[in-house]
Amino acid sequence: MSQIHDSQPHDLYEAISDSNINNEMLIATVIRGGDAGEKALITDGAITWSNVQDGFFGKHEAEVTAAHESGILKIEGQDVFTELLGNEKKAVIFGAGHVSLPVITLMKMLGMNVTVVEDREEFAGKARKQGADRVICKSFAEAFEEIEGDDDTFFIVITRGHRYDTDCAGGALRSRHAYVGMIGSKRHGAIVRNTLLESGLSEELVDSIHTPIGLSIGAETPEEIAVSIAAEIIEVKNRKRRNFGFSKEMLREILSEERDPEILATIVSRTGSAPRTVGTKMLVHRDGTITGTIGGGSGEAEIIDHAKRLLREGFSGIQLRTVDMMVKAGEDGMVCGGGIEVLLETV
Repeated sequence: MSQIHDSQPHDLYEAISDSNINNEMLIATVIRGGDAGEKALITDGAITWSNVQDGFFGKHEAEVTAAHESGILKIEGQDVFTELLGNEKKAVIFGAGHVSLPVITLMKMLGMNVTVVEDREEFAGKARKQGADRVICKSFAEAFEEIEGDDDTFFIVITRGHRYDTDCAGGALRSRHAYVGMIGSKRHGAIVRNTLLESGLSEELVDSIHTPIGLSIGAETPEEIAVSIAAEIIEVKNRKRRNFGFSKEMLREILSEERDPEILATIVSRTGSAPRTVGTKMLVHRDGTITGTIGGGSGEAEIIDHAKRLLREGFSGIQLRTVDMMVKAGEDGMVCGGGIEVLLETV
């Protein structure tokens, strides 16, 4: 464990909150070395905020702005943690029939914000009862006026016919997206594909549709089909190595003027079978309650206890702490293991 000098990053979170959701953003933090504690925000390849004027990042702008993924860089003998920020993961589901309902449930379980588009009020009501965050009840084509896609939006097309699927898949492909999937047979997919090509979409773009939707697991029931869809989306999401970053709730709490100091915990490296990836965050409050999670279990509990102690002692700054989950797994009788290194920051 190493203690690092103070920094005052509050404006960083304002900059993140105010940013355009379609910009590529990275946070860079010197976590080890003589300039440890310096932070910068890189937006679309340029430094747009830093906590030290003409400091480390000003001298090494070319090296840090060349980063486009999360990880630890070695720059002039110092360790710099770069974190590619994603946005809240969003699922947009077209159709609210019998397959869509378990898909809504699973997308919510994955932590996604779920929008359902359905042109029949009766079925739209079922989507609301199922827990969708937002339901748009109008024609599928018109609904795109209210949908803003981005690189973290997953479009799921489960309507009741070719014509509707063509409208939805075409609109999704023309929007920024992480994924477009469409239910149906190979013959159905071929019909929609030809129509989309005739509408002027490129062959490369049309061929990017995941259809038939879902991983091939022999799914038959609506619930099994929903599981296959969720599994495919997880595979695509995790392949991109694009972290969620800050939830709206977490940013709102950090930026609130009526709060006590809190500790932001971020995984900066991991080994073995540690449960969560680099960039995963958790906000620890003075009373030990948390927003977010870095994986649960005894490893997370250790970080929470340590963060509470730092808050009681009036700590201000940043700190690194390593949790050996191999030891924890042995103590708890578990077979999993690995380790995480966690950056702790007062916010």
